[in-house]
Amino acid sequence: MSDSQPCRSFLYMPASNDRALEKAKSLPADGYIFDLEDAVRPDAKAAAREQAVEAANSGAYGRKSVLIRANGLDTPWGQADISAIACSEADGIVVPKVNCIDDVNLIEDQMDAAGAPETFQLWIMMETPAAFLNAASIAGAGGRLKGMIIGSNDLIKDMRARHIPDRSNILPALTLALLAARAHGLVILDAVYNAIKDEEGFIAEARQALTMGFDGKSLVHPAQIAPANRVFSPAEEEVEEAHAIIAAYEEAFAAGKGVAAYQGKMIEDLHVAEAKRLVAVAQAIAAFDAE
Repeated sequence: MSDSQPCRSFLYMPASNDRALEKAKSLPADGYIFDLEDAVRPDAKAAAREQAVEAANSGAYGRKSVLIRANGLDTPWGQADISAIACSEADGIVVPKVNCIDDVNLIEDQMDAAGAPETFQLWIMMETPAAFLNAASIAGAGGRLKGMIIGSNDLIKDMRARHIPDRSNILPALTLALLAARAHGLVILDAVYNAIKDEEGFIAEARQALTMGFDGKSLVHPAQIAPANRVFSPAEEEVEEAHAIIAAYEEAFAAGKGVAAYQGKMIEDLHVAEAKRLVAVAQAIAAFDAE
């Protein structure tokens, strides 16, 4: 997974379901999370681990990112999962229930001991109150840490809160995670939306996530892929405006002007930097979707 690869849509796939793993080859998600945790029964954990690793090693998913979610460190399967996944051809491992930087360091040590290559990524689930309170130190762990994935179902349960459409009761936690991710250059994905038949509600939550600053959304059903990709792709008019801002700034600079303006608004370096980032994102998405 390159730094320019889109992260609009990451679909959880139960690793115990070989038909689901096969179907994933033809779906238009940016990435997949082969799940060994919530979606797999205890008596199927070992077999699911083997299937997930075999699928990741197949090379059949093209440029799509392939992550494998292990069981937690405090479970009977966590250590074996990390050891097996770290030696696979997946892009990275997702570890749930990470609470603090010590957990991150322990996972890194286990990955090193298993012989994971330096490029093998670590992604962590942010889903406990402790995790959000420790978001800054967790995000600053460095090493293999590539991204954070929000797990709001567990967070809401632990808070004894309720699921509400605008998520106002967990916005402070989401913001803490976003600030930490941006401060340390991590990718951050929003939580799943549970109502798989409620496309309107899904789109509303995805737009909220985009507005807040998330890179994309984790998904629980293939029907959510297309709307997620639409929401997290820059609109044509946004890209056109970004090009215009860049052009206006460069024209003013070439003319020796100290300031630039576009449609009556002052343009500063920060506006140009964001315009260039948006154009780069649009170009990366176009290249990715063309393959």
